[in-house]
Amino acid sequence: MKRFLLLLSSAALAQTPCESIRMPFVTAVESLPTHCRVAVTLTPAADSIIKAEVWLPVRWNGKFLGVGGGGFVGSINRNGLAAGVREGYAAASTDTGHEGGGTGFAIGHPEKVIDFAYRAVHEMTVAAKSLIVAHYGRAARLAYWQGCSTGGRQGLMSALRYPEDFDGMIAGAPANNQIELCGWRMDIMVAVLKDPARALPAVKTALLNDAVIAACDGIDGVIDGLLDDPRKCSYDPAALLCKNGDSDSCLTAGQLATVRMAYSDARRKDGSLIYPGLVRGGERGWLLPGAAKEPGSIDLGMFRDVSRQDPAWDWKTFDIERDVAMAQEKAGFIEARDADFSKFKARGGKLLIYHGWSDGGSGGAISPLNSIDYYGKIKPVGRDWVRLFMIPGMAHCGGGSGPNQFNALAAMERWREEGVAPESIVAARVGNGVVDMTRPLCPYPKVAVYRGSGSVNDAANFACKER
Repeated sequence: MKRFLLLLSSAALAQTPCESIRMPFVTAVESLPTHCRVAVTLTPAADSIIKAEVWLPVRWNGKFLGVGGGGFVGSINRNGLAAGVREGYAAASTDTGHEGGGTGFAIGHPEKVIDFAYRAVHEMTVAAKSLIVAHYGRAARLAYWQGCSTGGRQGLMSALRYPEDFDGMIAGAPANNQIELCGWRMDIMVAVLKDPARALPAVKTALLNDAVIAACDGIDGVIDGLLDDPRKCSYDPAALLCKNGDSDSCLTAGQLATVRMAYSDARRKDGSLIYPGLVRGGERGWLLPGAAKEPGSIDLGMFRDVSRQDPAWDWKTFDIERDVAMAQEKAGFIEARDADFSKFKARGGKLLIYHGWSDGGSGGAISPLNSIDYYGKIKPVGRDWVRLFMIPGMAHCGGGSGPNQFNALAAMERWREEGVAPESIVAARVGNGVVDMTRPLCPYPKVAVYRGSGSVNDAANFACKER
């Protein structure tokens, strides 16, 4: 199976089809359909060195797919590219202008921060579309974006800033207000790291999660280990407070304080919201703080390197209100806080957002309440072009105890190309290589309601309804 590697400057994109290059390149994934791999370096600003790859399948479906990254990116998402090529897409991914997932690139390099924020994805998209024309002799008839976490933010940002770039956006667990997100996680981690007695080892998060599920599982009418809307669960973790010294079957006063902090919104002194807290039900995924000796690198890097530009900054001095305000002043353009997608919608654009209810903890995860809050602000209103799917039991971008594998791209294709809006999407949970549960995912605020008979592990026995 042949592969080709093409190194191009941005100026050469329109002139050089990749079959004119005879440099073999063998990928690590030999099961992929035959395709041409193009490696591109883009320099839209003097300090920009944006790397991107475009994969062009021989059997092309006539469409383009951009795939997002996670954290501060710093690498090509080749798994996402491979998935796109398997579906017949010409696919592209970018490192967003720097190598490695750290934040050192931001110090003294404001143009690189802009590349990370939004410019790299746009430049990659323009280059990819030019390559598609050069290679296939015609333009892609539609362009889609698919990403989760930072990839979700990238999709929202593209639809807001460059509404002509994509026709459909799939934004999973979007880190749209990334500065506040990092501030919220940083605030929890700093509090715990300053007082190790507040740390929650895995045995304690499992204890808490078991107690929550035992108390609230039946609220939705089905005993299945999942909460279809965790906001209805009001379990008080004080019930687990240790009475006779610490043990694996109780929470100490310090641990209980951490739990309460995780469940609570982060707010300014005037009461205004910085970032929403976690919901009950996803505690097994919390990392507070594990074996860490300092806050997570994404959060620490946001305030140390991106905002303060000071690698020697002492994170123990972190103040959430002060430092979030400072970061927004210096790098607020990173965030997709605007929610007016009028221009994107006017072009026929469709936006599908999804988020796992069990997304949580300080290890890079995102509060599901943030997506609900953002969805409520989106304009123009109406579910004819934008929908949100909240997924019971799913952790950050996948995993967790609930159905977490589903084909959002197929749903987007039917929506954008056939006008069939997704009234439900069937998701599967896979255990030991076997599908052991299916469940319909429902457009918010609907939830999957059991019909009253049949297996609770079969999606056919549920219907999407508003409670």
